[in-house]
Amino acid sequence: MTEKTAGTLPAAETGERPARTGPVAEFERLYRANVDAVTAYFARRTVDPQVVADLTADTFVAVITGFASFDPRKGTARAWLFGIAGHVYAAHCAAHSHQRLKLERLGGRRDLDPDQVDELLERIDAERAARGLLPALARLPEQDRAVIDLVDIAGLQPKEAAAALGLTPGTVRMRLMRARARLRKFHHETDQG
Repeated sequence: MTEKTAGTLPAAETGERPARTGPVAEFERLYRANVDAVTAYFARRTVDPQVVADLTADTFVAVITGFASFDPRKGTARAWLFGIAGHVYAAHCAAHSHQRLKLERLGGRRDLDPDQVDELLERIDAERAARGLLPALARLPEQDRAVIDLVDIAGLQPKEAAAALGLTPGTVRMRLMRARARLRKFHHETDQG
């Protein structure tokens, strides 16, 4: 891959040397490099292993269907992927709160086998510390909370978080600095109280 085009991922982003080329191989590299991070993203938001599995799968289905539209000039594949994950989670919350799609999801839902449930329960337990931050994060404005989640918890670079959120890198750095200061203040107040 000598030229970056829409739907093309640079091999350096996936951390692997390309063994094959083409869209299927590119998607496979993107999936392998990011599936754990996306699963962790959802494990911080729910304690239900089935929901974590469903949201992760929904994210990668959306990635597959939109893969040709990826434009590396607009940001990294990882930022694009987390942007999709954010949209998948927002859609899930809207559907859940309105109960519109609940019966449809249950009708087509495949139960996880015990090994998959155990693996997802381990992931959910591993994200317990991040869930402990949720009360303090809830006190932050939504925009600051999204920046903390993507940079400090999911591990994206500020530039990648900016692309995922549709912001400039400078805005993300400013929000990150402000949000971290507020979290330190909340932590200090909790320790004092």
